[in-house]
Amino acid sequence: MSAITTENAQGFGPDNPAPRIDPPRARTRRTPRSTRTNFELYAWVFMRLSGILLVVLVLGHLLIQLVLEGGVTKVSFAFVAGRWADPVWQVWDLLMLWLAMLHGTTGLRTIINDYAQRDGTRFWLKMLLYTAAVFTIVLGTLVIFTFDPNIR
Repeated sequence: MSAITTENAQGFGPDNPAPRIDPPRARTRRTPRSTRTNFELYAWVFMRLSGILLVVLVLGHLLIQLVLEGGVTKVSFAFVAGRWADPVWQVWDLLMLWLAMLHGTTGLRTIINDYAQRDGTRFWLKMLLYTAAVFTIVLGTLVIFTFDPNIR
């Protein structure tokens, strides 16, 4: 009889219900429909795996170039021509290029999604990002595979 219930202490009851608080990220008119894809999950997994592989590729590259091959003083046009004559080095450099660009693009896409508030701004920033990434990947791939050591 002397126990006070929460309803009575707050003044809420059947005649005076508590105000309804919407859950965070409640669907509104502007909320896009769920597409039911796992793209973000795959992007998350790609970032982790590509990061690990990039560490191995870059540290291996630095170890071989700087420690085992005599440092940056030996790097010249002829040195690069000799390296890219071997398909192993072409694939090594191609993997570094592709993984670094895709890893960086995925990370920057996440930052744009987090910080760009307007839909139009987000769209154009991502289009600029994707254009730069595709341009760099295509140009870098062409350089690696069409490198001519006999150029004069």
